[in-house]
Amino acid sequence: MTLDVVLASHNAHKITEFQKILGRDVPDIAIEPYDGPEPIEDGVSFDENALIKARAAAAHTGRIALADDSGISVDIMGGAPGIFSARWSGTRKDDENRRLLLAQLADIGDAHRAATFHCAIAIVDPKSGLEQVARGEWPGRVAHHESGDHGFGYDPIFVPEGYTVSSAELAPDEKNEISHRARAFRAAVPILQAL
Repeated sequence: MTLDVVLASHNAHKITEFQKILGRDVPDIAIEPYDGPEPIEDGVSFDENALIKARAAAAHTGRIALADDSGISVDIMGGAPGIFSARWSGTRKDDENRRLLLAQLADIGDAHRAATFHCAIAIVDPKSGLEQVARGEWPGRVAHHESGDHGFGYDPIFVPEGYTVSSAELAPDEKNEISHRARAFRAAVPILQAL
């Protein structure tokens, strides 16, 4: 039996990435896109914002909902952009967000460019009242310039720990094995399987 869940996102890249990760790890779970209204993300953590989105999608559809909140935190910037990653430049445009972050780190050497991708995946079941969050982190550093054609968001400027290329230069299948979302999903799998 296949468990149908709605993914509380209007981001086509994210939906595709989730479907690929879930299809590999949990083939009996089908991800459906969400077509409802976007809630105001006014939480102060990745967990809170993921739960806000999942609750809204579950309430709108009456179905089990998944939502993620993710972003990049740069050590020398005190963890910024953090929960503000998607709108760091004041817009939701990935290229502008990346350009601003690169400009802010322009004079910072490699030794101080440590960064971590964070992902919180909230699971909300409106029937049982279950609300849980699974988390994943992907350490690395911010590159000095953009490179790579895969991925989205900050992928072209994020170099994962142990690599010399950006996450946008990794093959999608490789990225989906090791990314923050993949790690959060692995933590979410037992929760989903129990449903």
